[in-house]
Amino acid sequence: MTETSRSLEAAAALSRVLTAQGIPHAFHGTILVSMLSRNHSCSEVLCIVDGGNVHPFGRVRAALEGNDTLTASNAPWANRLHVVYNPPIPPVTIEILPAGEEGPRRLDGGTVSIISDLPFLTVSEFLRAKLNAWSLRSQVHDAQDIVWTLGRYWQNVDINRIPEEDMAKFIAQYPAAAEAWLAVKQRYT
Repeated sequence: MTETSRSLEAAAALSRVLTAQGIPHAFHGTILVSMLSRNHSCSEVLCIVDGGNVHPFGRVRAALEGNDTLTASNAPWANRLHVVYNPPIPPVTIEILPAGEEGPRRLDGGTVSIISDLPFLTVSEFLRAKLNAWSLRSQVHDAQDIVWTLGRYWQNVDINRIPEEDMAKFIAQYPAAAEAWLAVKQRYT
């Protein structure tokens, strides 16, 4: 079983539990690019969870109580929650992120799309979240995800959801994305 297929299996298991509890959620990270590009490696599975009246971490922990295959654990070094899917070896870890922190505040039809029966951020929201992550941490895998996604799905990008100043900084460091970004801008002029 490939890393990507294991990650998708873990995402599907978590999604079933969260959906059964009525908890809005959406996946993003390299899992989306790995799935769309049919790449066998996947280094990052993130799940944005809408908290409602309760903090998202509390909602996820409560939903996973008594679950044999999914366990939640707090990261000791940061305010992060990780869900571990135990059946495959090695286990798959999914990082839980509160909606509005590293993604849209609301998870609805305008920010989430269903791909292979799983909720993922839309192309625009994925790019916005990845651009924000790249602006904060300057990690190469975030830049690669942005370049790949923008180059292939530029026609699906809502320019109003992408911070222009952040994208200008990104293009200055990664000119491979310039042509696709120009195509997006031309659609809106």
